[in-house]
Amino acid sequence: MLTALRRLASTWVAKLLFVLLIGSFAVWGIGDTIRSFGQDNAVARVNGAPIEIEEAQAAIRREMQRLSRQLGGQFDNDPRIRRAVAQQAIEQLILDRVLRAEASDLGIAVPDQAVRDFIFSIQGFRGMSGQFERPVFENFLRSNDLTEAGFLALVRADLARQQLALAIRSGAAIPDALGNTLLQWQQEQRSASLVTLPLAAAPEPPAPEEAQLRRFHENNPDRFSSPEYREASVGVLTADRISREIEVSDADLAAAYDSRRNQFETPERRKLEQVLVQDEEKAKAIAAAWSGGADFATITREADAAGGQAVDLGAIDRAGLPFPQLAEAAFAAAPGTVTTPVRTDFGWHVLKVEGIEPGATRPLAEVRDQLRTDLTAEKAADLAFERANQVEDALAAGATLAEVAQRFNLGFATIRTDANGLEPEGKAVELPVIEAARAPLLRTVFTTEKGAAPRLAETEAGFVAVDVKEVTLPTLRPFESVEPQVREAFIAEAKRREMEERAAGLLAAVKGGKSLADAAREAGFGVREIGAVTRDQRDGPVPAEILAPLFELKANEPTMARTRDGFAVAQLLEVTRPDPAADPAALARLKAETSQAMAGDLETEYVAALRNRADVRINARLLDSLAQP
Repeated sequence: MLTALRRLASTWVAKLLFVLLIGSFAVWGIGDTIRSFGQDNAVARVNGAPIEIEEAQAAIRREMQRLSRQLGGQFDNDPRIRRAVAQQAIEQLILDRVLRAEASDLGIAVPDQAVRDFIFSIQGFRGMSGQFERPVFENFLRSNDLTEAGFLALVRADLARQQLALAIRSGAAIPDALGNTLLQWQQEQRSASLVTLPLAAAPEPPAPEEAQLRRFHENNPDRFSSPEYREASVGVLTADRISREIEVSDADLAAAYDSRRNQFETPERRKLEQVLVQDEEKAKAIAAAWSGGADFATITREADAAGGQAVDLGAIDRAGLPFPQLAEAAFAAAPGTVTTPVRTDFGWHVLKVEGIEPGATRPLAEVRDQLRTDLTAEKAADLAFERANQVEDALAAGATLAEVAQRFNLGFATIRTDANGLEPEGKAVELPVIEAARAPLLRTVFTTEKGAAPRLAETEAGFVAVDVKEVTLPTLRPFESVEPQVREAFIAEAKRREMEERAAGLLAAVKGGKSLADAAREAGFGVREIGAVTRDQRDGPVPAEILAPLFELKANEPTMARTRDGFAVAQLLEVTRPDPAADPAALARLKAETSQAMAGDLETEYVAALRNRADVRINARLLDSLAQP
C-alpha cells in the first residue's frame, strides 16, 4: 500500500493536486486579507477626508453614555436604539466636518483666548469656590472619553459654527406686511350655525330578523372571530432583573458624583431681550430709550427702523451666549436694567435683563438614590451582555429553555395567549416582564416560528428566547355563541347609517340654498349659533373634528364631519379679522416668535445645503458593525 502511494506521489497528477491543496490552504488562511483588499476602512468620508473607526466609536460611546446617564433605568439599550444612536453620532461628525470646511473657506478663526474664556465660563467646570477648577475639568474629560486637545478642538469648532449660525440667523426678520397677515390669521374669529347629531339620539331601528343577523355575522368575520392563540415558553433576561443582584458601594457613589458633578449643577439663567444693530450711535440711542422705560414693542420698532432686529432670547445661561463679552455684560447687569452697547463680529448688541433664575448645586446626599439607580443600571447592562452569551451557549448546547432559565435566573413562563396578551377566558396572561415591555414581548412571541429552536435575541423587552409549541389560527365563532354581540353591532351600525343619512340630508339642503337653521328646524333638529370661534380653541362648543374644516369655508358654505359620538353639520356665518394696529404688543410678540422660528429654519436649511454640496460617503457595512454590541 505504501509503495503504491509513493508511486502515485511521483506522478504529475499528484503534484498538481498538491499545488491545488497548497493554494487552497493559502487562500483560506489569508482569505480575510484578500477579501478586504481595496475596501475602504473609513466609516465615512467628507470631501475625501476620512472619519476613522476609532473616532466614530468614541462618538457613539459618548452618546450612549450620555443617554444612559440622562435616562438612567429607563434607557433601553436595544439594537434599534444603538443603530439610531450610531447613525446620529456619525451624522454629527459629518456635519462637524462640513461646517469646519465652510468656516475655513470663509476665513473664520477662533482665537485661543476666546476658547479659554468660553471654557472658563462653563458652570459645570467650577468648584465650590465658583472658579474654574482643573480637577473637575479633567473628571469631565475622563467620564466622556475625551482628551484635552480633542475637547479644545470641539469647542473651537463649535464657536466657529456659532459665528456661522449667528450670521445666518441675523438675517431673519419679519416685515410688517407678513406680521400683520400672520396676526390676522392667528387671531381670526368665525361664527357659525351648528347642528350635532349624536348616535345616542338615533331612533331605535326595527328588530332585525335572524337572516339579517346571520348575514351580518358572515360579512364581518373580523368582528366575530376568535383571535390567533399561541402556546409558548418564554425566557427573559433584562437589566432590571439583573439589577437585583448588583451592589453599589458608598465609594462608587462618591466617585460617580465627582465625575458627574455637572449633571447636578444648575447654572444661573437670565431672561434676556436683545437688540442687534450695526451702528454704535443707534445702539446707544436704543439703550437710552430702553433704560428710560420704553416697552419692548417700541424698542422693536426702533430696531427695525435702524436696520436691525429685536429678539426675545428667553431664559439662557452663560454658555448659551456665543461671545464672552456678551455673557459678561448680561450676567453683570442687575435685573430690569439695560446694558451699554456691546460690540461683536455681528454688530452692536443691547441687552435687557428681565429676570434671573439662580443657579444651584444638588449635594451628594440629595442625589444618592438617583446615582445608585444609575450605577446599578449601568452595571446591570454590562452584566446582561455577558450573561446573554452564556445563555446562548447553553441553548446551543441543547439545554431546554426551562433549564436555562433556572440556571441563569431568567424570567420564565409558559403561556397560552392572543396577540393582546389575553387568555382564552379573557384574563390578562402573566408575563415575566414589566408592564411597558408586555407589547414588545408579545410581538416576539407572535413573530417566532412554531417549532424553531429557542435562541436568545435582543428585543425591546430585553434578551428574549421563545419556544412556540402550538398555534391556533383565528376561526369564525358560531353564530349561536356570539348572537348577542352580533345583534348589538347590527343595531349600532343601523343607528350610525341613520344619523349619517340625516346629516347628509342637512348638508344637501344647505347646498341647495337653505340656511342650516331652516333646514334643521324642518328636520326637527336643534341648531346653535356659535360666535368668536378661534383656530386654537380647546374643549370649546365646536367639535374638534369640524373645527379645521370650518376655517376652510367661505361665508355661508356648509361642511359635515364624523365626530366621536356621532356627526356634526356647520354653516359659516361670519369671519372677523383683527386690526393689527390695535394690539402692537401682540404684533411685536408674534414677530419676535416668528423671527426666531425663521432663524432656526434658515440655519437648518443652510446646514442641509452645505451637507448636500459636500461629497459625503458613508460605509454602511462599517456603520452596521459599529451599531452591534
